Amino acid sequence: MSDIDWESRYQEGQTGWDRGESSPALAHFLSLGALESGQKVLIPGCGRGYEVIELARLGLQVTALDMAPSAIRAVESALQEEDLRANLICGDLFDYHAPEQFDAIYEQTCLCAILPEQREAYAKKIHHWLKSEGVLCFAMMQTGEKSGPPFHCDWLDMQVLFDETAWAWQAVPPKVITRPQGKRFELAFQLNKHRG
Repeated sequence: MSDIDWESRYQEGQTGWDRGESSPALAHFLSLGALESGQKVLIPGCGRGYEVIELARLGLQVTALDMAPSAIRAVESALQEEDLRANLICGDLFDYHAPEQFDAIYEQTCLCAILPEQREAYAKKIHHWLKSEGVLCFAMMQTGEKSGPPFHCDWLDMQVLFDETAWAWQAVPPKVITRPQGKRFELAFQLNKHRG
């Protein structure tokens, strides 16, 4: 996925992105009705999987993907504690070929973690993974910095990456999701893949 050794970051406790609980972005998307029981949802770059657990509790069929074995083991353990089920995949998202398309994709910390030159290929994967008229729950990281990870996801750049020929952006302003510390924040948008 990139030249970043995510497993080493987990081993060394360098996981500043980890809130220790699900993001407020998830509650926002749930309040919009974007994610509902019975849906098949993909979470790329799931980390320790707090959102995986929450959505499994709510009856969604979750597939979660991360390249760090430590992250996947943490999700496995949390699922077992609550006797919940999810499809967990440890591997590079660029190598992942979904056996079927998803109703929804929850994208929170994955796009900002990959190298900017990989974004176009990742956006194509998202489009391919999602069903026609499926929903992309997308929280765009705002850092105001040129370096990363996390890499800044400029709103205008994202509108080009997820352009209107393939995606319908929500008409209402985004939800601002603050971080536990620091000046970084996320802008939560709902996008719908066009029919066809």
